[in-house]
Amino acid sequence: MAWVITRLCRDCVDQACVDVCPVECIYAYTGDDHQKFPNQLYIHPEECIDCGACEPECPWEAIYEDVSVPEVLSEDTPLNALTVDNMDDFEVPTPEEQDQPTPEQVSDNKKKWGLEP
Repeated sequence: MAWVITRLCRDCVDQACVDVCPVECIYAYTGDDHQKFPNQLYIHPEECIDCGACEPECPWEAIYEDVSVPEVLSEDTPLNALTVDNMDDFEVPTPEEQDQPTPEQVSDNKKKWGLEP
């Protein structure tokens, strides 16, 4: 099993998860195909050791165990898996401190992606 960063990270890209990953398997896309790889972080499924350290660190609540990804976000699991064959276009980012989202911002983001009514 592995963990998955979902579209709830899209354009939010808080990097607290990167700081706690013991195997540095969380990547940012550095290539040019932003249609295929939107602005978010990605977990390399073959490098992930399933420790779960990243999940509680994400203030956007964007990280799920692969078997627990909500149906509405299910396309994000194979999107993370695409990192395996495209590693030349990914790098572990250097975390930058960011403001924490408010509970309202988190809720609004979930609504935006169809996770909450």
